[in-house]
Amino acid sequence: MTIAADANESAIRTRALRMVYHPGLMQRSKVALHSLNLDVPRASIYGFLGQNGAGKTSTIKILVALQMASAGRAWIMGTDVIHPAARQHIGFMPENPYFYEYLTAIETLVFYGKLSGMHGPSLTKKADALIEQFGLKQSRNTRMGEFSKGMRQRLGLAQAVLHEPAVVILDEPMSGLDPLGRRDIRNEILALRDRGCTVFFSSHILGDVADICDRVCIIHKGQHVAEGPISALLNQKVVEVEMAFSGIGPEGLPRLAEQARRAWHDGRLYRLLAADDDEALRLRAEAEAGGGTLRAMIPHHESLEEYFVRVTGEEGELKLLLDRAAEAASKKNAPVEGEKAAEAEEGAPAP
Repeated sequence: MTIAADANESAIRTRALRMVYHPGLMQRSKVALHSLNLDVPRASIYGFLGQNGAGKTSTIKILVALQMASAGRAWIMGTDVIHPAARQHIGFMPENPYFYEYLTAIETLVFYGKLSGMHGPSLTKKADALIEQFGLKQSRNTRMGEFSKGMRQRLGLAQAVLHEPAVVILDEPMSGLDPLGRRDIRNEILALRDRGCTVFFSSHILGDVADICDRVCIIHKGQHVAEGPISALLNQKVVEVEMAFSGIGPEGLPRLAEQARRAWHDGRLYRLLAADDDEALRLRAEAEAGGGTLRAMIPHHESLEEYFVRVTGEEGELKLLLDRAAEAASKKNAPVEGEKAAEAEEGAPAP
């Protein structure tokens, strides 16, 4: 039975989600997820980021009911993921989609459509429309065994949206694609959002994430370390300044090269990287005194890649330690508070 969801409710929501793997006897258990809380807005593109082994795939498997969480709960469009009804709302493409090699592209989509409860001429018509939309018209009757990696990714996304789900979950959708294939997948993801669909995807290609995501969540060692709109997460202060000068030859100016973060000649202009605005002004003055003419001065702000490295590096490790220490202290104090409450109740006058 489908549970009706409030229009303002998150498309994907998790609370205290925990996943522990028990390899076997004499082997230590591994905590893949540690009390993960997510709130993914409807009609948005949500990037789910983390290093290898951070817990991204474990989270996705729980959301699509490929595995049960050790603790905590998750909901898709207001329906608990443990209920089969939740899967009516989901379209899913794993990192390496597997298809029956002997089926053609059209047969594959019709097969998946039937699994989703679709049938009849309308299913074939929809499948044909998606094959054309994803640039596979010439391969409609080609067996899947002859498909390239890029073609498989396109068909994988087509099967994920075939039944017009409210939420599309993609695990590394741009993995292994050439620039043209990545551009096409990006455009399809943007089109899904524009049609009111929620897209939740993991990726290591942070440039693509920065281009299309409304919000991102970064997890590190199974724990949330950052979440929000990219513009709100990134440090807006200048992290370095690039300058370009004419009038300075390939040999450069030794004193400038010593002071700058980096100095090089690109074949046309002499370029310098300064750590901040003040250093840039000093280097500019020296370059101009040495015969250079400033042609460009470009401030660089923190990129998503730089932010990711920062919050999953030493800063992320410190946050994990502090969060887990606070959680341990909270658990330790909880029984004491309960005992105090009991004592107070016992000492209270009888009614």
